[in-house]
Amino acid sequence: MLEVEGRGTGSFCDGVSRRDFLRVGSLGMGGLSLPQLLQAEKAAGVGSSNKAIIMVYMAGAPPHQDLIDPKPDAPKEVRSEFGPIPTNVTGIHINESLPMMAKVMDKWTGIRSLVGAPGGSHDSFMCYTGRAGSFFFGKNGGKAPPGNWPSIGSNVSKLMGPLTPGIPAFVGLAPKAGHPPYGSPGECGFLGDAHGPFRPSGPARADMDPKPVGAGRIGRRKSLLAGFDHFRRNLDFGNDVEQMDAFTQQAFGVLTSSRLSEALDLDKEDPKIRERYGKGDPKNFGDGAPRNNEHFLMARRLVEAGARVVTLNFGRWDFHSNNTAGVKGHASIFDRGLSALIEDLHDRGLSNDVAVVAWGEFGRTPKINNKAGRDHWPQVGCGFVAGGGMNHGQMIGATDASASEPTDRPVHYGEVHATLYEHLGINPSSVTVKDLSGRPHYLVDGWNSLPELVG
Repeated sequence: MLEVEGRGTGSFCDGVSRRDFLRVGSLGMGGLSLPQLLQAEKAAGVGSSNKAIIMVYMAGAPPHQDLIDPKPDAPKEVRSEFGPIPTNVTGIHINESLPMMAKVMDKWTGIRSLVGAPGGSHDSFMCYTGRAGSFFFGKNGGKAPPGNWPSIGSNVSKLMGPLTPGIPAFVGLAPKAGHPPYGSPGECGFLGDAHGPFRPSGPARADMDPKPVGAGRIGRRKSLLAGFDHFRRNLDFGNDVEQMDAFTQQAFGVLTSSRLSEALDLDKEDPKIRERYGKGDPKNFGDGAPRNNEHFLMARRLVEAGARVVTLNFGRWDFHSNNTAGVKGHASIFDRGLSALIEDLHDRGLSNDVAVVAWGEFGRTPKINNKAGRDHWPQVGCGFVAGGGMNHGQMIGATDASASEPTDRPVHYGEVHATLYEHLGINPSSVTVKDLSGRPHYLVDGWNSLPELVG
């Protein structure tokens, strides 16, 4: 047991002595000290997986019938102006709005029957949590607890922690947006800010620059830590202290490592790779997110550096008027960025370790309105899944002749989330996180992983 004893004999207001307060041992830990617990976790492989997730939120809800569910035989007021084109997988056609994705169809899976949007309101919540909605009832009737449900990134941060010193477990690349859900990277919910996303575009970006603090102050802080470590070693020797030292150094590495800033520095990337991704448009689109293809590349660099979950937001697909022009302006950039990410992961040998999902909060109306746009349609939407060592080169689900209702294999957001958790080695049917009252909750609302992807 590690004990740090001070010279004073005073007590705190609750009667606990300073000596008792500075005693670190087995009290309340079932006979295991903190270092022993950390050592046991390490031996069991907890947090050691190098698997990761990249999630792309297509803010504003993309039109499924204009991307991967063409209906060329539908009436004029229904069918897309983007006709079907063949992919590199025999028998599968997608819309001509995504020609680069068609060439890599063997490396991804389309979901044409995505369901689970609660009511057609714009919210990124269902994409990031797999649940029905922040103030709606889930499949099993459970309303959101105080603090709200945490996103998949926050759950993973809580359950697995950082993989690499200096690299946060959960990174959100979304900048602020006029409509806040469009700029959300996924919320921490009842898990608290400690497991929220690190946002390079936010105030935390300044924290990566050591210049305001100065090397001298950082050195003095490290010397102080070393002095405490020396004092501790005089009190207790052995492997427990060495184990605690390792975890202490990991924590200190978050403050001093340059790995995060290097991962975010695209100037270190091969120019040919940067050209393949393209730049897109870094400005926010209206009150939505930017169409920034460099975020796709940045996400790949972050997971390669050790981030476990990276989220990015793309555009504003809410085309209530002039849908065709909106799709042209978004799909061509999205097509280049996502296809480049998929190919890049394969070329770098990361496609088994990194799972990618791209989707929005619902689909769009079958009929084009009098403003040549498509309105909200929560009955069905679409999604893209790649990597993760999963079965690809397929379309899951189908819709009717007007792309208005699923006719085969409806897929809920929660099923995709269950698949992603299993990819990380987390069993969504048994693992829980506790809310503010200490009540445990499963990670998804009773859904299982998609057998089409992992069977």
